[in-house]
Amino acid sequence: MPIWALPDHFALLESYGVRRIVVLSSTSQFTKCNSSSRYEKDLARRLAESEVEVQAWADTQGVEWIVLRPTLIYGYGQDRNITEIARFIRRFGFFPLLGSAGGLRQPVHADDVAKACVSALFQSDVAGWAFNISGGEVITYREMVERIFRALQRQSRFVVVPLWGFQLVMISLRLFSKYRHWSIEMIQRMNSDLVFDHEDARHRFGFNPRVFTLSSDDVSP
Repeated sequence: MPIWALPDHFALLESYGVRRIVVLSSTSQFTKCNSSSRYEKDLARRLAESEVEVQAWADTQGVEWIVLRPTLIYGYGQDRNITEIARFIRRFGFFPLLGSAGGLRQPVHADDVAKACVSALFQSDVAGWAFNISGGEVITYREMVERIFRALQRQSRFVVVPLWGFQLVMISLRLFSKYRHWSIEMIQRMNSDLVFDHEDARHRFGFNPRVFTLSSDDVSP
């Protein structure tokens, strides 16, 4: 569930006598806090406020807390990032880019996020800390998409689209509820660096994420 849904279950956690909790937040609270999109700014605000609320509750109840903030999560065709790109490529045979799409990314596999949760849960000296957890490799947005092409066993085909072209497409997509919250900022971030150091997590509880290698399961519909 999203972190902001957790307060609805505080009473349940208390009834089970929880003594320690690992909570997933997101680095989006840092990358989207200054977005011109109201939806994205609201997302960043809710993430930050929810972290504070969870920590305050835990401190009041004497519960040890650890917050993990993953970067772009992928895996098993269940994410809204890599899977959406793969779906577009399957349907159209190409992928549109803005400029060089040279913004840096650190995709982190869902399995590595799960392992981080377990490691943090049983590590004695990490309570009361928040950690950024990112992938084991820094690559450009374009390279990320090229690897998706390879995982789909397709030749990479890109079409460089000007910003105004994306703006026209975005206006059309917003007519459909599924894409109502898409924004031009999502496109512009192709050329923005969204990287976060995970050295603290590596040092404190042995976080050791894999490089960005996709299996067929990771790009399945």
